[in-house]
Amino acid sequence: CWGIEPQLRKLKLEYGNAIEIEYRMGGLLPDWSYNSGGISKPSDVAHHWDEVSIYYDMPIDGDLWLEDPLSSSYPPSIAFKAAQLQDAEKAHLFLRVLKEMVFLHKKNISKWENLQAAAQKVGLDVEKLKIDFEGKAKVLFQEDLKLARELGVRGFPTLFFLDTAGNKQMVYGSKPYIAYENTLLQIHPIAIKTTFDASWKALFSEFKTLTAREFSELTGTKREESEKLLDELTAAGKLKKFTTKNGAIWTWIP
Repeated sequence: CWGIEPQLRKLKLEYGNAIEIEYRMGGLLPDWSYNSGGISKPSDVAHHWDEVSIYYDMPIDGDLWLEDPLSSSYPPSIAFKAAQLQDAEKAHLFLRVLKEMVFLHKKNISKWENLQAAAQKVGLDVEKLKIDFEGKAKVLFQEDLKLARELGVRGFPTLFFLDTAGNKQMVYGSKPYIAYENTLLQIHPIAIKTTFDASWKALFSEFKTLTAREFSELTGTKREESEKLLDELTAAGKLKKFTTKNGAIWTWIP
């Protein structure tokens, strides 16, 4: 979920040496026969996205659903499973690019042309991705849906923390970072927190793009101070800023 990217990125930096993070696809929107919580057509999602952008303090432009709405969330989910068949790290980068495309750039990521563009950007083999997208990845996606049903997943994001003995704890929804950290330590009490370089250059070297909310979470600075610093770095030619009607994202210019 885009809304918890700040917390997930911090979790990876602090505990990445002690844990493995595995992404499973939930298949929120099979098609527009879907009707839940007052959402039954694309235009219903537009207002909802603008609201959750404020709630998460992450840039999300709901106009996508008025201009070029997704027919289903299944194609990008299947494409991610296809990317995982090639390279786990590139698959994670691919997922991040897809999130930025759909939430900020209003790109319809149910269309192959946009999935292909994201794959090319992170260095995936597009021809192989297409073959797996139409074959093996569909099976893997169905396995993810089956697992979600077996675990009783009712909404997204849902995080399961598991140890090697099979013990597990669940955290549902967006929570403060400490909630995820405490749950991790309940399952893995000997996990050692890693100190990381929280300078702007180190963070952008690691992640390439950051929102103000992410930068604030990772540096421990106040949200307003984070945006001010990012804007100063932009004015100095160090970063490039892309602004939406509901927030912005910054990219490092090496």
